[in-house]
Amino acid sequence: MKRVLEPEVMDTAEDANAYDAMDHSGVNHAFTERLLELGATGRVLDIGCGPGHGPLQLVAMAPQVQVVGVDLSHHMLAIAAEHRAASSHAERVTFLVADAKGLEFADASFDAVCSNTILHHIPNPVDFLREAWRVRAPGGALLIRDLFRPETAAEVDALVEKHAAHEAPAARALFRASLCAALTPDELVDIARAAGMQGCDVVIDSDRHMSLQMAATAVVTE
Repeated sequence: MKRVLEPEVMDTAEDANAYDAMDHSGVNHAFTERLLELGATGRVLDIGCGPGHGPLQLVAMAPQVQVVGVDLSHHMLAIAAEHRAASSHAERVTFLVADAKGLEFADASFDAVCSNTILHHIPNPVDFLREAWRVRAPGGALLIRDLFRPETAAEVDALVEKHAAHEAPAARALFRASLCAALTPDELVDIARAAGMQGCDVVIDSDRHMSLQMAATAVVTE
């Protein structure tokens, strides 16, 4: 199945609210656990933080981190600000408007870099991965996780039914579009190579997810 691009920025109030209303708790928890297993510590950049659930969960689980969450959607960040205001860990989280393809941060300015399901929104993911690699300090952890694209439309239908049957119609439509816009594992390998990323592992997870992973120096992972 060919890749079908979706809008790069979910910057309508309707899309932002629909995404925020979806239950991402299980995925976010697993993502955060893996990021910590990889040795994330210190100053962490979350690229494409959306409504802020990921950064807030990370600081709740890890007192040793401070998180900068960036997104290009003003509506998403407005929701993120509301969630931050209600958090007891608000002082360790900052949300900023930023373009993943051209981050205004210095080279090697973060101890760890992560991104959860933003890759499929980027028409040319090489630019995004190159920036993520640039701002990560040498020896820092990296975790970039996303869906991967099914081979057929029938598989898309089955996955939507399996994982989003209980969601509102708008949320199911967003999930369907994300599956169709995602990359394949082979495409991810080629794009990571083109972005100059070295030493990263491409890991296939359950539930149609894949990730680029790199452990922090001296952190032993299975």
